[in-house]
Amino acid sequence: MVEPSEDFESKPLSVGAAFGTAAQWTSQQCGRASTFAVACASIVIWAITGPVFGFSDTWQLVINTGTTIVTFLMVFLIQNTQNRDMTALHLKLDELIRVSESARNTLLDLENMTEEELERVKGSFTKLAGRTQDNTLLREAADDLETAEEEIHQAKEKVSRVANKKS
Repeated sequence: MVEPSEDFESKPLSVGAAFGTAAQWTSQQCGRASTFAVACASIVIWAITGPVFGFSDTWQLVINTGTTIVTFLMVFLIQNTQNRDMTALHLKLDELIRVSESARNTLLDLENMTEEELERVKGSFTKLAGRTQDNTLLREAADDLETAEEEIHQAKEKVSRVANKKS
């Protein structure tokens, strides 16, 4: 039996971790010009073989099946890549908001707001963009953010109460 190396012992061995690693590697490979060239060459070879196989149903089925399988798998790969990129982007933005003294830390939880709350905050910023010097608009925006923060806090408390009742 082969002993695992120290590198493998420090990393969790799970299906999710393996998929993440494979998805990241595949994503990098699929974004290369050489991979695109191989895909184009495959289609050209398939098209050239058409007369050899008499443009049969089986000949057509080969390309249809191949492209369907690749498309199906790429959906998951692209979603994984986007999820990872968006999480990293959110964390970076959260850190910038957190360290900025003039930033509103209530903006850190925007992804947890409802559509209505987000529209209210967006409206506040739209008003601010039109008239940045108007203190009334600034106060309204601050009030809207505080209201949204209170609503988030209340929603978290409700979720906690429901979770505690179920456990």
